[in-house]
Amino acid sequence: MNSKQNSKVVDIFTDGACKGNPGVGGWGVLLRYDGRAQELFGGEKQTTNNRMELLATIRALESLNIPCKIRLHTDSQYVQKGISEWIHAWKMRGWLTASKKPVKNADLWQQLDGLSQQHEIEWIWVRGHAGHDGNEQADELANRGVAQVLSGS
Repeated sequence: MNSKQNSKVVDIFTDGACKGNPGVGGWGVLLRYDGRAQELFGGEKQTTNNRMELLATIRALESLNIPCKIRLHTDSQYVQKGISEWIHAWKMRGWLTASKKPVKNADLWQQLDGLSQQHEIEWIWVRGHAGHDGNEQADELANRGVAQVLSGS
């Protein structure tokens, strides 16, 4: 199915969590499309909150097997501004910041950049922990990712 012909939109809600920063982290994703929902989550033993926010977004986009029209909701201004604004200058400078330092998490930003070009994405920032249903569910999933790492399963 061609996304240009498909007027339906995939709503994606992403969140990251970290117990200590750096520390044990988790990421969570809620995808909603055509009345259906899918949940994804995972975690890492030693990471940062920003890496988990990025990884949630990457895992969400990796889960789609065709180009889609997406509304991606994140409570991370780092992700929203990074992919919408900052990334263009980072790429022009060879993944260096304005102060000529390497961009943090460049490996994940490069992955996200490649994946995001396969879809038509509206990047939406939502205030975290403010009762937004999709964001609250993504937060719960991210915390399940942390719990999974802590339990060793």
